[in-house]
Amino acid sequence: MSEKVVLKIQDLYKSYGRKEVIKGLSLEVNEGEIFGLIGKNGIGKSTTIDCIIGSKTFNSGIIEIDGCDIKNEPLEAKKKFGYVPSEPCLYEMMTGYEYLSFIASIYNVKPDIFKSNLKILSIKFDLPSRDLNSKIKEYSHGMKQKLGLMASMIHNPKVWILDEPTVGLDVMVYQSLVQVMKEFASHNKTILITSHNLDMVAKICNRVAIINEGKIVKLIDFNKEPYYRNNLSKVFFEIYNRSEYVS
Repeated sequence: MSEKVVLKIQDLYKSYGRKEVIKGLSLEVNEGEIFGLIGKNGIGKSTTIDCIIGSKTFNSGIIEIDGCDIKNEPLEAKKKFGYVPSEPCLYEMMTGYEYLSFIASIYNVKPDIFKSNLKILSIKFDLPSRDLNSKIKEYSHGMKQKLGLMASMIHNPKVWILDEPTVGLDVMVYQSLVQVMKEFASHNKTILITSHNLDMVAKICNRVAIINEGKIVKLIDFNKEPYYRNNLSKVFFEIYNRSEYVS
């Protein structure tokens, strides 16, 4: 039985003025897969994510999320995913509970489903009621990150998109995040993650794509090539040292 493609990017081009950032990038991510997109800073990872989630327009190409085109069906496509930016962006005058309730209302989550999802997520990310009833402005950075993670999953999305989610995480939150990602994928859900944490990527991802000069230059399937799990950093630096030498 063939694998179901849940996230499809075909011939994506994106420019800022005359500067081409994404140059014909193509990618397919399957159902139940944890997929890593890695590369050095300024190479186009976050721009690719911004195009996927619809926060930036792109020059040409196709992006489909569970069959919905982000350009032609933006609302339907956005219902399919949860998004986690590298830094939490929250309404700090709200309580944690008010914020999660607000996000759930955007996705038309029914009250009973919201209550159930909230209970599960508060346990998984260790953010109990006493914290959820406090103003977000009183939260520590780690608590804000936990709340952002919970908000991205409150509607039980089909696809979870995480852009550098481990930046600034303490050890406990990091471990919780890794565990939740594994559980999420085990339920035939899909994860796309960008990260500079190559050890984490090598441990939890099924496949990883290395991006350079605006396109995918190497695609690794860890299940077929387990050798790369212990040598991802070596391959990563070989690609960039070689490209910088050539230029």
